[in-house]
Amino acid sequence: MHDRVAEVLAQRATLERGALAGVAWSLVLHGGLIALVFYAATHAEAPRPATTVSIQFAQLRAAQRSAPAIAKPAPVLTPPAPPKLEAPKPKIEEPKPAVETPPPAKIEKNTVPLSPFGRSTKKGSETPPPTKPAAAPPPVVPPSGAATTTDVPIGGTGIQGLEGGDFPYTLYIEAMQRKIGSNWFRPQLAGGAATIIYFRIQRDGSIAEARVETSSGNATFDRAALSAVRSSHPLNPLPFGYSGSYLGVHLTFR
Repeated sequence: MHDRVAEVLAQRATLERGALAGVAWSLVLHGGLIALVFYAATHAEAPRPATTVSIQFAQLRAAQRSAPAIAKPAPVLTPPAPPKLEAPKPKIEEPKPAVETPPPAKIEKNTVPLSPFGRSTKKGSETPPPTKPAAAPPPVVPPSGAATTTDVPIGGTGIQGLEGGDFPYTLYIEAMQRKIGSNWFRPQLAGGAATIIYFRIQRDGSIAEARVETSSGNATFDRAALSAVRSSHPLNPLPFGYSGSYLGVHLTFR
């Protein structure tokens, strides 16, 4: 019994000693922290006064540099006055002496031109031989059974002549006269007025160079006859067996 009580007392004493040691250590730590805070508070640097900094923006100078320079107006230059041109003085030409034209040389009779190949027994002539007359136009060949002006009835037509080659194709002539006669409207004129119209028929039947060859004395009558020919364009193509390149027709209107 005595041992049991002694052990309990010994354990209580041990616990009391441990609690006292913990309290002591706690006090030591708290005291150290307080001393550290006090040391820091007493040795801290005094607060410095705030300094002000002035900032200046450079926008105004940049705007002045970027602004375009105002162009100064160019000075107006007045062109110099053109020099006065003096009118050229007319040249006075001296009159030239008149050149006398020699009289035409007379053609000597019984003379021949000088021959470059040897001598001639006849007297030579220095005058050139006379020029040959121009070739006459192809003659107008009247077709077989061609009617004269008096044979053409009033209001009808008649072939006076053909040119361009031999043309024995009567059926073609009759068809041509029928077509032109259908377009012939005779003006109301008294008497036997008559006009001759000349025209060419090409290979394809087209009419060319239509004109009044012999006038009737009345412009209205002539225009009506010429209109009848032109209104018949084109005619039938020329026959294949015809060798000429065209057919000239002298057609009387009465």
